[in-house]
Amino acid sequence: MSLNPRLVKESFSAIEPVADKAAAYFYGRLFAENPHLRGMFPPAMDVQRDRLFGALTRIVWMLDSPGSLGGYLGQLGRDHRKYGVVAEHYTAVGNALVATIKRFAAEAWNSEVEAAWVAAYTAAADLMIGSADADAGVSPAWWLAEVIDHELRAPDIAVVTLRPGQPLDFAPGQYVSVQTARWPRVWRTYSIANAPRADNTIRLHVRALPGGWVSTALALHTRIGDQVLLGPPVGTMALTDSGRDLLCVAGGTGLAPLKAIVEQVIASGKRPNVHLLVGARRACDLYDMPDLVRMESGFPWLRVMPIVSEEPAYDGMRGQVPDAMARFHSWTEHEVYVCGPAGMVNETVRRLQRAGIPLSRIHRDTIQGEL
Repeated sequence: MSLNPRLVKESFSAIEPVADKAAAYFYGRLFAENPHLRGMFPPAMDVQRDRLFGALTRIVWMLDSPGSLGGYLGQLGRDHRKYGVVAEHYTAVGNALVATIKRFAAEAWNSEVEAAWVAAYTAAADLMIGSADADAGVSPAWWLAEVIDHELRAPDIAVVTLRPGQPLDFAPGQYVSVQTARWPRVWRTYSIANAPRADNTIRLHVRALPGGWVSTALALHTRIGDQVLLGPPVGTMALTDSGRDLLCVAGGTGLAPLKAIVEQVIASGKRPNVHLLVGARRACDLYDMPDLVRMESGFPWLRVMPIVSEEPAYDGMRGQVPDAMARFHSWTEHEVYVCGPAGMVNETVRRLQRAGIPLSRIHRDTIQGEL
């Protein structure tokens, strides 16, 4: 069977408007036909359904970019080891997926479309299984990590330092999934906020979100000495060796991966000019400023610019991050890294493109989880 991205995309576009219903049907079908798989998933499935559709959307629209898709699927395959996923599970998922597409793309469905979906899914599953098998010989499926420091920097924001029991190799800009003892089988993703260290520790910036099981547990109920599980590092927002000056644009705890990238630049010994824009609603939400000021004072090529959007009395730069970004000189010759709330990221990218910066020099990552 040969891949036919056009047929897959056309039929998938009929499902996007009813994504919630399609995801619910998919899991209902999967568990009805394979009840033994239900125990691999969390009790509440709302976030899981969102993550499924987000990943599926990304895969479908990357079918025309096999290089990028291969890297993403490889990461997914390695990451799924932490759930206990094995090769035969992919068959059950594939059957439920094809049945779901058939039901919700009824008018667009025929034997040719079915063959296109089967071919696309088979290729994706084979790549994920191969990546998981290759990884099994060199890395654990998950890491047990001890909380060695916990700082509540704001009423709802904590900086958590973890020491994995085994070496955890990662690139600055990547993120890990985290499971707490309070919520078994519930994983959420958090960016690593530091470059690799000799002591193997990592830091996470966690905001407790309303209804966020893992974020609330990590930010408000975790103590030194507690243990968590970590999935393998994933993500593609890595520092490039372009030699260009850098613009880093952070919103909220989206600062974490950008701080890791700045630390990597410092460790490299190279001295590009780096502008780090850090946005928050209120001054009290600028939770990491003492450390950022320390970094800035030691490296004159680094300029940190805090921006507050909802505090008129703030004695500093005020406004939305994309607006503040436009007040400076042109960024057209910079390499750009952006992380934060989706609306802020999307608007920042739009403004940068409009200013003439190609997408190839604008780096961001899609994190399925709680920032």
